[in-house]
Amino acid sequence: NAHRAAVGHLHRQHYGRLYPVLLVGTDGSTTRLRYCEPKRILMLPLDSTTLPEAERKARLRRHFPGKSRPRAQETFDGIDLDTYKKFWKK
Repeated sequence: NAHRAAVGHLHRQHYGRLYPVLLVGTDGSTTRLRYCEPKRILMLPLDSTTLPEAERKARLRRHFPGKSRPRAQETFDGIDLDTYKKFWKK
């Protein structure tokens, strides 16, 4: 029936047409292609086995940072409280 699409939506898994998308390679090269979903940019994953050892470790360090160090607790031992006594009086 022609009115079926006007009442609801079509139950499709994929889009009915292909959309222009920019594909970015691992070396930074770009290619225009037609993709089934409307996206602007697709990026290919970087193969870490082809990287030099130093760059691979630097990338891992950026992606998985170490545990943060606890900050030093502030203590009030070295503060002379008499200098601030004027602020406590009304």
